[in-house]
Amino acid sequence: MKMALGSMNTSRVKPEHIRREQIMNAAFDVIYELGLTNTTIAKIAAKAGLSTGIVSHYFGDKQGLINACMRAMLNELRLQTDQYRADSDSHPAETIKAIIDSNFDASQTSAKAMRLWLEFWAASMHTPELQRLQKVNDQRLYSNLRYYFLKLLPEQQADIAARGMAALIDGLWLRGSLMSYQDTFDAAQARHIAYNYLNTQIKLQEIES
Repeated sequence: MKMALGSMNTSRVKPEHIRREQIMNAAFDVIYELGLTNTTIAKIAAKAGLSTGIVSHYFGDKQGLINACMRAMLNELRLQTDQYRADSDSHPAETIKAIIDSNFDASQTSAKAMRLWLEFWAASMHTPELQRLQKVNDQRLYSNLRYYFLKLLPEQQADIAARGMAALIDGLWLRGSLMSYQDTFDAAQARHIAYNYLNTQIKLQEIES
Protein backbone atom coordinates (compact mmCIF):
# COMPACT_ATOMS: atom_id res chain seq x y z
CA MET A 1 0.00 0.00 0.00
CA LYS A 2 2.84 2.38 0.82
CA MET A 3 4.41 1.71 -2.59
CA ALA A 4 1.18 2.54 -4.37
CA LEU A 5 0.75 5.75 -2.41
CA GLY A 6 4.32 6.75 -3.16
CA SER A 7 3.72 6.24 -6.88
CA MET A 8 0.55 8.29 -6.71
CA ASN A 9 2.31 11.15 -4.95
CA THR A 10 5.09 11.08 -7.53
CA SER A 11 2.56 11.14 -10.34
CA ARG A 12 1.22 14.50 -9.15
CA VAL A 13 4.52 16.24 -9.75
CA LYS A 14 5.31 14.74 -13.16
CA PRO A 15 3.77 16.26 -16.31
CA GLU A 16 1.17 14.07 -17.99
CA HIS A 17 3.20 13.51 -21.16
CA ILE A 18 6.17 12.26 -19.13
CA ARG A 19 4.00 9.90 -17.10
CA ARG A 20 2.32 8.56 -20.22
CA GLU A 21 5.70 7.98 -21.85
CA GLN A 22 6.92 6.19 -18.73
CA ILE A 23 3.94 3.85 -18.81
CA MET A 24 4.22 3.17 -22.54
CA ASN A 25 7.93 2.40 -22.24
CA ALA A 26 7.08 -0.09 -19.51
CA ALA A 27 4.42 -1.60 -21.77
CA PHE A 28 6.93 -1.97 -24.59
CA ASP A 29 9.30 -3.79 -22.24
CA VAL A 30 6.62 -6.17 -20.99
CA ILE A 31 5.31 -6.92 -24.49
CA TYR A 32 8.86 -7.61 -25.69
CA GLU A 33 9.58 -9.90 -22.75
CA LEU A 34 6.25 -11.74 -22.44
CA GLY A 35 4.28 -11.18 -25.65
CA LEU A 36 1.07 -9.24 -26.06
CA THR A 37 -1.19 -12.07 -24.91
CA ASN A 38 0.59 -12.38 -21.57
CA THR A 39 0.80 -8.64 -21.02
CA THR A 40 -1.47 -7.24 -18.30
CA ILE A 41 -2.04 -3.84 -16.72
CA ALA A 42 -0.67 -5.21 -13.45
CA LYS A 43 2.59 -6.34 -15.08
CA ILE A 44 2.98 -3.01 -16.86
CA ALA A 45 2.31 -1.10 -13.65
CA ALA A 46 4.88 -3.20 -11.81
CA LYS A 47 7.46 -2.59 -14.55
CA ALA A 48 6.80 1.16 -14.36
CA GLY A 49 6.84 1.18 -10.56
CA LEU A 50 3.29 2.53 -10.42
CA SER A 51 -0.11 1.43 -9.21
CA THR A 52 -2.58 -0.17 -11.61
CA GLY A 53 -4.91 2.72 -10.79
CA ILE A 54 -2.51 5.27 -12.25
CA VAL A 55 -2.05 3.24 -15.43
CA SER A 56 -5.82 2.93 -15.81
CA HIS A 57 -6.23 6.65 -15.13
CA TYR A 58 -4.11 7.51 -18.15
CA PHE A 59 -5.15 4.78 -20.58
CA GLY A 60 -8.37 3.22 -19.33
CA ASP A 61 -7.76 -0.46 -19.94
CA LYS A 62 -5.16 -2.71 -21.54
CA GLN A 63 -6.55 -2.19 -25.04
CA GLY A 64 -6.47 1.56 -24.64
CA LEU A 65 -2.81 1.37 -23.66
CA ILE A 66 -1.97 -1.01 -26.51
CA ASN A 67 -3.67 1.32 -29.00
CA ALA A 68 -1.64 4.24 -27.65
CA CYS A 69 1.57 2.22 -27.93
CA MET A 70 0.93 1.34 -31.56
CA ARG A 71 0.06 4.95 -32.38
CA ALA A 72 3.35 6.02 -30.78
CA MET A 73 5.33 3.51 -32.85
CA LEU A 74 3.61 4.57 -36.06
CA ASN A 75 4.18 8.22 -35.27
CA GLU A 76 7.86 7.58 -34.62
CA LEU A 77 8.16 5.82 -37.99
CA ARG A 78 6.37 8.71 -39.72
CA LEU A 79 8.65 11.30 -38.14
CA GLN A 80 11.69 9.23 -39.00
CA THR A 81 10.59 8.91 -42.62
CA ASP A 82 9.99 12.66 -42.80
CA GLN A 83 13.51 13.27 -41.49
CA TYR A 84 15.09 10.87 -43.99
CA ARG A 85 13.20 12.59 -46.81
CA ALA A 86 14.25 16.04 -45.60
CA ASP A 87 17.90 14.96 -45.52
CA SER A 88 17.84 13.36 -48.97
CA ASP A 89 18.70 14.75 -52.38
CA SER A 90 15.71 16.41 -54.05
CA HIS A 91 15.72 13.94 -56.94
CA PRO A 92 12.64 11.63 -56.73
CA ALA A 93 14.72 8.44 -56.91
CA GLU A 94 16.85 9.60 -53.98
CA THR A 95 13.73 10.42 -51.99
CA ILE A 96 12.35 6.94 -52.62
CA LYS A 97 15.67 5.56 -51.35
CA ALA A 98 15.23 7.71 -48.25
CA ILE A 99 11.81 6.14 -47.65
CA ILE A 100 13.38 2.70 -48.03
CA ASP A 101 16.18 3.63 -45.63
CA SER A 102 13.76 4.85 -42.97
CA ASN A 103 11.95 1.51 -42.95
CA PHE A 104 15.22 -0.36 -42.49
CA ASP A 105 16.69 2.04 -39.96
CA ALA A 106 18.21 0.42 -36.86
CA SER A 107 15.27 1.68 -34.81
CA GLN A 108 12.95 -0.47 -36.95
CA THR A 109 15.13 -3.57 -37.21
CA SER A 110 16.40 -4.12 -33.67
CA ALA A 111 15.29 -7.34 -32.00
CA LYS A 112 12.96 -5.41 -29.70
CA ALA A 113 11.39 -3.32 -32.47
CA MET A 114 10.78 -6.38 -34.62
CA ARG A 115 9.17 -8.30 -31.77
CA LEU A 116 6.90 -5.37 -30.96
CA TRP A 117 5.83 -4.82 -34.58
CA LEU A 118 5.10 -8.53 -35.02
CA GLU A 119 2.99 -8.56 -31.86
CA PHE A 120 0.99 -5.53 -33.00
CA TRP A 121 0.56 -6.83 -36.55
CA ALA A 122 -0.72 -10.17 -35.29
CA ALA A 123 -3.16 -8.45 -32.94
CA SER A 124 -4.40 -6.13 -35.70
CA MET A 125 -6.00 -9.09 -37.46
CA HIS A 126 -8.69 -9.29 -34.78
CA THR A 127 -8.60 -5.85 -33.13
CA PRO A 128 -10.48 -3.17 -35.14
CA GLU A 129 -8.55 -0.14 -33.87
CA LEU A 130 -5.15 -1.77 -34.43
CA GLN A 131 -6.33 -2.88 -37.86
CA ARG A 132 -7.35 0.69 -38.67
CA LEU A 133 -3.97 2.01 -37.57
CA GLN A 134 -2.16 -0.60 -39.65
CA LYS A 135 -4.21 0.34 -42.72
CA VAL A 136 -3.33 4.01 -42.21
CA ASN A 137 0.35 3.09 -42.08
CA ASP A 138 0.09 0.92 -45.20
CA GLN A 139 -1.70 3.67 -47.10
CA ARG A 140 0.86 6.27 -46.01
CA LEU A 141 3.75 4.16 -47.31
CA TYR A 142 2.02 3.50 -50.63
CA SER A 143 0.98 7.14 -51.08
CA ASN A 144 4.47 8.45 -50.38
CA LEU A 145 6.03 5.99 -52.81
CA ARG A 146 3.44 6.67 -55.50
CA TYR A 147 3.93 10.44 -55.22
CA TYR A 148 7.63 10.14 -56.05
CA PHE A 149 7.27 7.34 -58.60
CA LEU A 150 4.87 9.60 -60.51
CA LYS A 151 7.78 11.99 -61.00
CA LEU A 152 9.71 9.19 -62.70
CA LEU A 153 7.14 7.00 -64.43
CA PRO A 154 3.77 7.20 -66.23
CA GLU A 155 0.78 6.96 -63.91
CA GLN A 156 -0.09 3.30 -64.45
CA GLN A 157 3.49 2.13 -64.10
CA ALA A 158 4.03 4.43 -61.09
CA ASP A 159 1.05 2.88 -59.33
CA ILE A 160 2.30 -0.66 -59.95
CA ALA A 161 5.85 0.29 -58.93
CA ALA A 162 4.64 1.89 -55.70
CA ARG A 163 2.53 -1.12 -54.75
CA GLY A 164 5.40 -3.43 -55.60
CA MET A 165 7.89 -1.43 -53.56
CA ALA A 166 5.58 -1.26 -50.55
CA ALA A 167 5.10 -5.04 -50.70
CA LEU A 168 8.84 -5.56 -51.10
CA ILE A 169 9.68 -3.39 -48.09
CA ASP A 170 7.14 -5.22 -45.92
CA GLY A 171 8.25 -8.60 -47.22
CA LEU A 172 11.95 -7.98 -46.65
CA TRP A 173 11.24 -6.68 -43.17
CA LEU A 174 8.98 -9.62 -42.31
CA ARG A 175 11.40 -12.21 -43.65
CA GLY A 176 14.20 -10.57 -41.70
CA SER A 177 12.16 -10.55 -38.50
CA LEU A 178 11.34 -14.25 -38.83
CA MET A 179 15.02 -15.06 -39.40
CA SER A 180 16.32 -12.78 -36.67
CA TYR A 181 16.47 -15.64 -34.17
CA GLN A 182 19.35 -17.03 -36.25
CA ASP A 183 21.19 -13.82 -37.03
CA THR A 184 20.85 -10.06 -36.93
CA PHE A 185 18.78 -8.34 -39.59
CA ASP A 186 20.88 -7.49 -42.65
CA ALA A 187 19.58 -3.98 -43.34
CA ALA A 188 22.23 -3.29 -45.97
CA GLN A 189 21.12 -6.28 -48.00
CA ALA A 190 17.45 -5.31 -47.66
CA ARG A 191 18.19 -1.80 -48.89
CA HIS A 192 20.25 -3.17 -51.78
CA ILE A 193 17.37 -5.39 -52.93
CA ALA A 194 14.89 -2.51 -52.70
CA TYR A 195 17.26 -0.16 -54.54
CA ASN A 196 17.62 -2.74 -57.33
CA TYR A 197 13.85 -2.87 -57.69
CA LEU A 198 13.75 0.93 -57.96
CA ASN A 199 16.51 0.97 -60.56
CA THR A 200 14.80 -1.76 -62.56
CA GLN A 201 11.56 0.23 -62.71
CA ILE A 202 13.42 3.29 -63.96
CA LYS A 203 15.36 1.31 -66.57
CA LEU A 204 12.20 -0.34 -67.86
CA GLN A 205 10.68 3.09 -68.43
CA GLU A 206 13.82 4.24 -70.24
CA ILE A 207 13.68 1.19 -72.53
CA GLU A 208 9.98 1.72 -73.28
CA SER A 209 10.58 5.38 -74.01
